[in-house]
Amino acid sequence: MVAKRTSARRLAPLVWAVGLLCGAAWAQPVPLTVCVSADNPPLSHLVGRQPRGLDLRIAQAAADALGRPLKVLPFETSFEKESSLAREVSALLSAGLCDAASGFPLLAGDFAAAAGDKSRTPDYPGAKRKRERPFIALQSLAPSRAYFSAALGVVQPAGAPPLNHLGDLGERRIGVVSGTLGGAVAMGWKQGALRSRLVSLGQKEQPLDELAAAPAAGATTRRFDGVLMPLALFDGWMVQHPRAPLVAAGWQRSIGVNLGFVTLASDTTVRPALDAVISRALADGSLPRWAAEEGVTWSAPGQPEVTRGPNLADLTSD
Repeated sequence: MVAKRTSARRLAPLVWAVGLLCGAAWAQPVPLTVCVSADNPPLSHLVGRQPRGLDLRIAQAAADALGRPLKVLPFETSFEKESSLAREVSALLSAGLCDAASGFPLLAGDFAAAAGDKSRTPDYPGAKRKRERPFIALQSLAPSRAYFSAALGVVQPAGAPPLNHLGDLGERRIGVVSGTLGGAVAMGWKQGALRSRLVSLGQKEQPLDELAAAPAAGATTRRFDGVLMPLALFDGWMVQHPRAPLVAAGWQRSIGVNLGFVTLASDTTVRPALDAVISRALADGSLPRWAAEEGVTWSAPGQPEVTRGPNLADLTSD
């Protein structure tokens, strides 16, 4: 009997310690899981295996506000006839893989799920092969507050004369990629006032590479002096070419599409936290600062925050 009591006394501290460990494990907060595009620099991208970008700054602030650790799930989209970014993000959220997704264009038609609508998830770490993934019944989505506005701008060599208005071009020539929104805006601006200054570029050309390079031997001028394009593409290019002698000119024009986070419409916890973080960061100047630190050309979100998309008549007006 003495031996049994002694053994019990020796085991008691071990049982107590195991109980504490189990209790601590149960007490750990559930991570805030945010799905982000794996290749959308500098809003969200992977540096090595570490996610970086403006979206991650906002996500981390929301996780801190909720008192939860942040978990990031990078995903890769592909353009296919039966899918779209909105459907793939909805599949990720509806499958419970994440609580929110970042970098979502706030377009009015992308939030209500049709009855019986289904989609497979996009590629993400640990996903099965595409044909082995189940079709997920899509649920309706709801947007956070907008944190950024997609914009067009003119990219030019550092040191070029200021360009705060397209009317400041003078004799300079602007490259535009045919079949793009930037090309359409340049062609239609003030009823074609820029057409004589435009250089049409093919979609397979690399205008930023050409603009950043020194003029060809023997050439006294460049083929074009700037490029009118989405500033997000320029920012992404600069991530890969950080020392390139190119800058965004002062002129820029919002295309009427804001970016935000998105959650399931049924969410009552994560979206309010995102809204609060974004509202505070807009009010105190943190968002422009975060954008500059991550290499994002800042453009404040416009009103209304959820729109029907670009309006060419507005974009081509003075």
